[in-house]
Amino acid sequence: MGELVSYPDHAGPGEGYLAIPSSGATSPAVIVLPEQWGIVPHITSVADRFAEAGFVALVPDLSPTSEDGPVTGRRLDDAARLVAEAADHLAARPEVTGKVGTVGFCVGGSLALWSAGRSDRIVAAAGFYPSLPWDGLGVDRADYAGKTAVIHCAENSGAATPDGVRATRQAIEAAGGTCQTYDYPGTGHAFFNDDRPEAFDRQAAASAWARTLELFRSRLG
Repeated sequence: MGELVSYPDHAGPGEGYLAIPSSGATSPAVIVLPEQWGIVPHITSVADRFAEAGFVALVPDLSPTSEDGPVTGRRLDDAARLVAEAADHLAARPEVTGKVGTVGFCVGGSLALWSAGRSDRIVAAAGFYPSLPWDGLGVDRADYAGKTAVIHCAENSGAATPDGVRATRQAIEAAGGTCQTYDYPGTGHAFFNDDRPEAFDRQAAASAWARTLELFRSRLG
């Protein structure tokens, strides 16, 4: 089980949910970025699962920038700055080895991918059924050199159309990174969320989770 923590950011004291591996060993870190509902029990359980898997996990409270509605370029960029500051906080913690990844869901999935191109600390990103493409953003400002992204695509998700995923992958590669996309046949939006039984797909969720752990273990060390 994790705990609520505070840390400095440009808007004042930042807050979030922090889960640390029980082993006590220094570990790589992951920033978990939720859907539009913020720090809900499903998301804290995801952070706890990352801690059990050997990662320090932080869910930053981005409520001023994560309200319901379409993700605009300006709001996504502002939120990415908060994520970058959360990454700086994690990297400075004694429990953390220094390498940081991001993972997010829906709006948070788009933010996880975009933040990796806006922070030197973040070297790997995983987006679950993200809101794509990055409309309104200057993708030339993204820096993905040496970084890796994974996009988990729900088959029946209007928030991650094939064209949007394709455009985002091309933008990541043009910015110097690598990007792998995975399709999950028969799934809908929120297939990873086991608090939503109407959407949850156990097999797809298990596969996406294993691939995400593989990404972070290979890239974060």
